[in-house]
Amino acid sequence: MSDPNGPSGPSETGTGPVPPAPDVRDELVTTRHVLVTPDGELRYTARAGRVVLRQDHVEDGVWKGRRPRAQVGVTAYTLDGADPLTRPVTFAFNGGPGSSSVWLHLGLLGPRRVVAGDAGAPVPPPGGLVDNPESLLAVSDLVFVDPVSTGSSRVVEGGRPGDFHGFTADVESVGEVIRQWVCAEGRWLSPKLLAGESYGTTRAAALAEHLQDAGMYLSGLVLVSAVLNFGVIMFTPGDDRAFARYLPFYAATAHRHGRHPGRELADVVAEAEVYAEREYPAVLARGSRLAPDERAGAVATVARLTGLTEAYVDRADLRVEHLHFFAELLRDEGLVVGRLDSRFTGPAADGTAAQVDVDPSSDAVLGAYAAASQHLLHAELRVQDTAPFHVFGPGVNEAWSYKEFENASVSVLDRLSRAMRQNPHLKVHVAFGRYDGATPVAAAEDDLAHLRIPPERRADVERRYYEAGHMMYVHEPSRRQQSADLADFVRRVTAR
Repeated sequence: MSDPNGPSGPSETGTGPVPPAPDVRDELVTTRHVLVTPDGELRYTARAGRVVLRQDHVEDGVWKGRRPRAQVGVTAYTLDGADPLTRPVTFAFNGGPGSSSVWLHLGLLGPRRVVAGDAGAPVPPPGGLVDNPESLLAVSDLVFVDPVSTGSSRVVEGGRPGDFHGFTADVESVGEVIRQWVCAEGRWLSPKLLAGESYGTTRAAALAEHLQDAGMYLSGLVLVSAVLNFGVIMFTPGDDRAFARYLPFYAATAHRHGRHPGRELADVVAEAEVYAEREYPAVLARGSRLAPDERAGAVATVARLTGLTEAYVDRADLRVEHLHFFAELLRDEGLVVGRLDSRFTGPAADGTAAQVDVDPSSDAVLGAYAAASQHLLHAELRVQDTAPFHVFGPGVNEAWSYKEFENASVSVLDRLSRAMRQNPHLKVHVAFGRYDGATPVAAAEDDLAHLRIPPERRADVERRYYEAGHMMYVHEPSRRQQSADLADFVRRVTAR
């Protein structure tokens, strides 16, 4: 095991002349603030800007020092006067891959939150920014990390952004940022948690194993809209798993938009879950071997649950792909349904299009989050960097490398399982959105059911469900409940 306090990160080997290291330094601005909560005032310090990510450089077997590789955007909030030996700290990031951390930062966890509106109640541009009395800061210090090429993070002069745009490189670089922060702030004995959303849950699961292998053990993982095995959400020819995993989501969405009159959401979802786990996979597996009456019965059931016509389901060969579903469900009303949050709808650009090419739920909130993040960074946290801030790093998602999973599904189930077996105190909190069409509930439940952990450890994975979408905190009642749920989780897993 490597020394967690010593140099870490991948090494470089060179045979030719080595250019001098760029002269880059941490660029952090310190400001102090007060947050008023129902339980009293929280006085806290914010440190925002960029930290230098460094890497060991080895040439011909000789260590040549630690060279800067990138400047990574970090915003840290620490409670004034707290004991660093007992005060928890949560490291948070979003997904994509290629997204900055603005969503968890300003939507749920941070001491300031965006005003973006909700489905059916949009807020005019540019939105707003207000205090967040429900901030997780009440129970944990917070460090938000923007992976390289997102937010204000960037490689140093002469560096290659693509070196960071891949599964392993991303885990190693984010892990090194966390290690450097912990060392610089003297927080090795603080209880530590990771919080990720979407691909950020993929990162968090792998990062838990990575950090613990280096000696930094964790108290908890927060997985918001989890995706731990891409194989069960990818609509791949010859692999029918995604069609079954999406069915409960389709049913919930159909209910939301009036396709199940007189029924309760819970009843509709429960019926879809039972069918998706038992009969539906068998129906799909039989293909053309289905007898005509069996096929007709399956078509009728899928159509009823999804809110689509039997004719459409029959033409789709019982296999409803999600981008097609978003275009088809409300076609008769001239609307398309949101992917990240199917409570949202928007006008169809082409009433005959087979599938959607935009997401009205993303369109509805992106502008407010982008404006709020820029105001917070520059006007309130006093960061002077004038370089472009990328809510989504241009082209990062499309260029992401999964070479470690060649000819296999991208899955971190083995890594999360290993992290939990390795650390008997590691607890996991998973948040699900019923209307999440990016990482549907049934797919994440399937992932959790396949963790290779002892039966008694399954109770260490807790679940919370919200009647909202991928970013469930966009829905105000869900945001308040989720904030309370997370605060309770952090208190429990860090109690000594």
